Amino acid sequence: MSAVFAVIRAELTKIVTLRAVWIVTGVILALHLLVSYANVGLNIEAVRAITPDGMIELFVDDPQPADRAIVDFLVASSFQMGLFLPGLGAVIAGQEFRTPQLGQTLLAVPRRGRLIVAKTVAATAYLLFVAVVVAGVSTAFMYAAVRDWNPGLLVGSGAWIGQGKFVAFAVLTGLISFAITMIARSTLTGVAVTVGLIAVTMTQLLAAFSPALDALFPLSAGRNLLLNPVQNTLSAGPGHAMVVLVAWPLVTTIVAAFLLARRDAR
Repeated sequence: MSAVFAVIRAELTKIVTLRAVWIVTGVILALHLLVSYANVGLNIEAVRAITPDGMIELFVDDPQPADRAIVDFLVASSFQMGLFLPGLGAVIAGQEFRTPQLGQTLLAVPRRGRLIVAKTVAATAYLLFVAVVVAGVSTAFMYAAVRDWNPGLLVGSGAWIGQGKFVAFAVLTGLISFAITMIARSTLTGVAVTVGLIAVTMTQLLAAFSPALDALFPLSAGRNLLLNPVQNTLSAGPGHAMVVLVAWPLVTTIVAAFLLARRDAR
């Protein structure tokens, strides 16, 4: 067991010392800060205009119960940044194949099963860290809007559950790209496949013809897990969505482990 922990620690050290990983992380967090800052003024004004019966207009001519609308917006603001976490997963995996580093890694850890477990755990830990920071930024900016009205709303069960679901979505979709990149041995291919999976959902073409098939794609599962069905047209329930989100990284990681065991390091 100590040997496994040593490999995990080595893989995590490798991740946090890669310049590309920090650059992508910095871009994601900077973009989140910029978007959140742009929205905070509008959110403050909307909170100030909450009606005596507890209705808020975060969007023009769309009054909603304030508590629910604010929590939904909080989760949605994190969710939009979750679209970029798969790219980070691809970069984490792809750096191994830009140099002869994989061959050196296999010499140090010849047991392929142990290596793929260590890589996956290390990637999970880093993606979890970034996802929690994203959720924290969303909460901090929303607190600026609601602190004079109901600051306790952001530490209530609704907010915790919503942000917890976001973190799960962000980590699991990041692991999908991580595993796909391990399979393809190319960061560009991993990113391209990830963009393709996202595009299937973003165009909504598949959802219009076959909601059941659309629900099997990762981003659609994220929408089904995180968004309010009252305000959004969804293709499945949250339970189905969670099964899909777990199945994708599980299957792709198994395939990556199989191929790593069968192919020579290049």
